[in-house]
Amino acid sequence: MTSTKTEPKKRNFLQVFLEESSNTSLKVILLAIFSGLVAGGILIIITEPKIYAAFGISFQEGLISILKTLQDTYVSLFIGAVGDPAKIFEAIRSGNGTTILTAMKPIFESLVVSTPYIFSGLALALGFRVGLLNIGAEGQVFMGATAACWAGYAIKGLPAIVHIPVALGIGALAGGLWGFVPGWLKAKTGAHEVITCIMMNYTAFNLVQFLISGPMKDPKEFTPKTPWIETTAQLPQIFPGLNRFHIGFFIALVVAFLVWYLLFKTSWGYEMRMVGLNPNAAKYAGMNITFLTVISMSLSGALAGLAGANEILGVTYRQVPSFSSGYGFDAIALALLGNNHPVGVVLAALLFGFLRSGSRLMQLRAGIPVELISILQAFIMIFIAAPAIVRTIYRIKEPNLIEDSNKPSTAGGK
Repeated sequence: MTSTKTEPKKRNFLQVFLEESSNTSLKVILLAIFSGLVAGGILIIITEPKIYAAFGISFQEGLISILKTLQDTYVSLFIGAVGDPAKIFEAIRSGNGTTILTAMKPIFESLVVSTPYIFSGLALALGFRVGLLNIGAEGQVFMGATAACWAGYAIKGLPAIVHIPVALGIGALAGGLWGFVPGWLKAKTGAHEVITCIMMNYTAFNLVQFLISGPMKDPKEFTPKTPWIETTAQLPQIFPGLNRFHIGFFIALVVAFLVWYLLFKTSWGYEMRMVGLNPNAAKYAGMNITFLTVISMSLSGALAGLAGANEILGVTYRQVPSFSSGYGFDAIALALLGNNHPVGVVLAALLFGFLRSGSRLMQLRAGIPVELISILQAFIMIFIAAPAIVRTIYRIKEPNLIEDSNKPSTAGGK
């Protein structure tokens, strides 16, 4: 009698993400997001003057005011990020393409805001996977933006199919070089990457200000601004009428897939992850720790540089002194929220992008300052960074790693 073996099924990147994020950890992430929204609601209640005025009338009026304020805030936030569901439904029923795009414009605007978050989140996630704290992503974003801007206006005569990849590549190269320095210093001298990255950030900020005030300044402008990039360097728009939604969002998704493939489907990615888990064991196994550290920080910087290049080539079309994204710093929360996995980072970036995009309508309708979104993100980051708080609040048991490791595997047949 012959026994048959059941071949293990091939897993795609989404299945790997779901398997890596156990039910408990995924539950903690979702509850951390919910807890952040609740904490933001509490902050609104204790800081809104009209609620105190309503309680001065009666306790019932105070409760009504609380409910109305929270409803106006979060409904406005949702409509600003996604659009009015009633208008979208009516537009779809009309069958008019222009009307549909107009009704769904908030969604596409949210995707525009989310795109640089995807790039910068991937940069930090890649670094964290290798055990590197790339706190210099913000400086790398600046350098990538400035380099891509130079390539956009200084290089002329190229067709768009060549000019766009060249400008993006130069932006990624600039960010990669800015990440190479702290990576090399850590690998060769043992200098801590957090310190060197912070120093590189300040160097990048001041260097960019010098460049756009001097060598790269548009002579036609009185204030420091670079010339407009060539039309051949601008990222193409997807739909007419949605002049901000461009192909950069899909480029970001492709890059996320490539990062996943590098980390989980190549020998380099395996070695990177092993260095992040245990550098001493990786070194004992014969892995080149110096090379892996330098290449990982360079790749992380290149991804951050793409975030800046995307903003210049797809949104602003020139570099100005007010270009201060904060994407490099927000990426820390994105990587943590996404469990340092490309799929999780994309989802976390969409969350942050939709919150940012919806905050404008929230301020207009509900009168709540847009700074609330930064506070919400901070609350979410706190709950993610301290999962014991979430487990305590919602009475979630911490997973027993010893018991889990003793459970029989069901990946394949006998």
